[in-house]
Amino acid sequence: MLYYALVFLVVALVAGLLGFGGIAGTSAGIAKILFLVFIVLFLISLAARFFRRV
Repeated sequence: MLYYALVFLVVALVAGLLGFGGIAGTSAGIAKILFLVFIVLFLISLAARFFRRV
């Protein structure tokens, strides 16, 4: 999931450099959402691992 967030971030940066503002904004928004989902799933995974050991 982090891979896809980074791909969309790169797409947003390239589109921004080329002047495609709409595509850049959309790609940046998708990258943000994917990154937040990744962080939430990562924290849930850490919590589950912690509680299994205890």
